[in-house]
Amino acid sequence: MPWFPIPMRSPESLGPFQGRGLRANGEEVPVAVHASKADLAACTALLQGGSRTFFAASLILPRRLRQDATALYAFCRLADDAVDGGGGLAALAALAHRLDRAYAGRPLDFAADRAFADVVARHGIPRALPAALIEGFAWDAQCRRYEQLADLRAYAARVAGSVGAMMAMLMGARAPQVIARACDLGVAMQLTNIARDVGEDARFGRLYLPLAWLRQAGIDGDAFLARPEFSLPLGGVVQRLLDEAEQLYARAATGVAGLPLACRPGMHAARLLYAEIGREVRRQGLDSVSRRAVVPAARKARLLALALSATAAPTAVDPAPPLAETRFLVDAIAAAPRPLPLSALPPLPLAERSFDERVGWLVDLFARLERREREGRLAAAPR
Repeated sequence: MPWFPIPMRSPESLGPFQGRGLRANGEEVPVAVHASKADLAACTALLQGGSRTFFAASLILPRRLRQDATALYAFCRLADDAVDGGGGLAALAALAHRLDRAYAGRPLDFAADRAFADVVARHGIPRALPAALIEGFAWDAQCRRYEQLADLRAYAARVAGSVGAMMAMLMGARAPQVIARACDLGVAMQLTNIARDVGEDARFGRLYLPLAWLRQAGIDGDAFLARPEFSLPLGGVVQRLLDEAEQLYARAATGVAGLPLACRPGMHAARLLYAEIGREVRRQGLDSVSRRAVVPAARKARLLALALSATAAPTAVDPAPPLAETRFLVDAIAAAPRPLPLSALPPLPLAERSFDERVGWLVDLFARLERREREGRLAAAPR
């Protein structure tokens, strides 16, 4: 995908508001609002077209956080697309420059960059987190392969654990245990992605499954890439990866208790929706080469109801230390200066829907999508 189109600044700006943040010495400094409503709408459109699962989960976040999460996703997605588009070292250098400009409060003239600059300033997100994400994209550009599970987790920590940590910071979380569980969730999601996309990745010449696991299953990685086909031994490797993800999902579930109450349903929804992708891979016999697992819309709606019940269930954050591969993210947040509380920021200009209204709207949306999918299958059926 090419770089995001550059909209001109809309005259319908978010207004002259200057938020406030803190330097390391405690001095208050202004946090300018760079993004216009048009910029935020562009970020939302990118999210809708890029990740239906993330978009569904984001819709039951509080509005302020939904907008910030959308801006974060837009920047991360466009960074990924820039590297995936074959830009190589030049694309990576351009991303580093964009990051420098965003953190200097002088974002480049892109909708996603302006929105991202606002988000990292208001929430005090340390540069090490998005820098880790870009490093993971560099590993993709190099077509790295991963010998052991720990090596794969190091990759997942960068491309997904970093995003989990940033999302937790958007919700005001900074406690190391809560950040560690957010990183667990990000890594689990990435392992699920890899398990789901084995065939698709192979057809692009990429192999993420641990090489040691493949050899143990009697599979030569180069031979598989040359002719991607499903086999029972390959299914066993996929199952091992999904088992690892399930353990991380279970641990991540406890971390949601460390987030503000209004944010918990959205995070439980993201966890449940993504874990269900892995279960769908299992239902199709662990064959993610000849088919791609898709969670039906009706099941997604049921999982949203489960997210609500999970929010009501009392739990405590698992005190286990972070994964060795995500510890650097937790440490970066612990060392970063603290911004002012979110309550110090001004209210958003639009009224907020109640949680029940948002869930009801989503259930109706999923029902309509399910009907559309069923009608499409019937239309495509031979007569």
